[in-house]
Amino acid sequence: MADLSIIMPTLNAGEGLRRSLPPLAALNALNLVHEVIFADGGSTDETCDIAEAAGVRVVAAARGRGQQLAEAASVAKGRWLLFLHADTRLDLRWHESVWSFMLEPGNIRRAGFFCFKLNDGRKRAKFLERLVALRVELFGLPYGDQALLISRDFYREIGGFKPVPLMEDVDIVRRIGRRRLVRLPRDAITSAERYHRDGYLWRSVRNLFCLSLYFLGVPPRFIVKLYG
Repeated sequence: MADLSIIMPTLNAGEGLRRSLPPLAALNALNLVHEVIFADGGSTDETCDIAEAAGVRVVAAARGRGQQLAEAASVAKGRWLLFLHADTRLDLRWHESVWSFMLEPGNIRRAGFFCFKLNDGRKRAKFLERLVALRVELFGLPYGDQALLISRDFYREIGGFKPVPLMEDVDIVRRIGRRRLVRLPRDAITSAERYHRDGYLWRSVRNLFCLSLYFLGVPPRFIVKLYG
């Protein structure tokens, strides 16, 4: 029986959804996924039209990933929740690892995440992928673009996503705790468009600077102005 709710925060995400949504919709049709929910922050492009055509549920929320994810999770019906960014697609056999994780009783109070990968074969992209893997290994900090698989009961136990405009992913994995985080042996493949637009170096430095400010106690509402 399908027990998984997939939740995607969306805001004018039409282009990315055309890549990421079809594989999820196909599994939904095969009764492997209970539902796909768009947590929408007020899209003005074709996002909602794509949702309607695919039979995806749309939950309206105030803009801000934390708020959007929290709103959608509060109405999700699956016993397990998979949070996935709209510009990220999972590799073709992702569901095998997800179901294996869900079927293991000991994982009811753990959370799974995927390996970070970009849809860019250049050396700079591969170098960034290795840096992300090192960050996760050393600090236990997977970001939202690596997805998050968690039981609904455990999600509620730790307090869920907080209604913050930025760093909602760092906040929740810190409350989960690194010993309860499990890397799934599949890739979450994210669009490299933002790195192409901003530059790999500049975007990476900016992300690190924002993370440092967060750990220094600067409120996310101020950090988001730097993040853009």
